[in-house]
Amino acid sequence: MALEAHLQELKSKHLTLDEKIQSELRTPLPDALHLASLKKQKLHLKEQIASLSQ
Repeated sequence: MALEAHLQELKSKHLTLDEKIQSELRTPLPDALHLASLKKQKLHLKEQIASLSQ
């Protein structure tokens, strides 16, 4: 049960990062470094989710 809760938390964080990325992309001058950092964090979470889901 704890694993499922952890996976849900990771998925929630992944969604939050996606929303932050989309918000940054909507700004007139998106910060490329900030976007890269957010995308890297999102990818790391995706990898964790995939690893735990197996």
